[in-house]
Amino acid sequence: QVQLAESGGGLGQAGDSLTLSCAAAAEWFFSRYVMGWFRHAPGKEREFVAAINCTGGIKDEDSVKGRFTIARNSTKSTVVLQMNSLNSEETAVYYCAAGIDVRSLGSRGTFWGQGTQVTVSA
Repeated sequence: QVQLAESGGGLGQAGDSLTLSCAAAAEWFFSRYVMGWFRHAPGKEREFVAAINCTGGIKDEDSVKGRFTIARNSTKSTVVLQMNSLNSEETAVYYCAAGIDVRSLGSRGTFWGQGTQVTVSA
């Protein structure tokens, strides 16, 4: 089991920006796995947000394109999600995830962080 430690999040208002970070406990793991973010809002299913592979290839959900940016820092074994122009519907617990490829990220075999709350008021 590889530990993923999230930080950031918190409270904001519509239109605000927030930044989430996720640090992998092992450098060898970070250099081989796809890293990404999911979110889970009350009463809704867990939703994919964005992911980045080891070579910098990015996949993100349509609703966040142009507003959210995912990046990885190999030196710090960290993946960062910069979220701009947030809206209240994006209030959720955000989870860091790691897997062997983007296609299977979120399914069996995915490693998860503990989650961090993001609350956006209207």
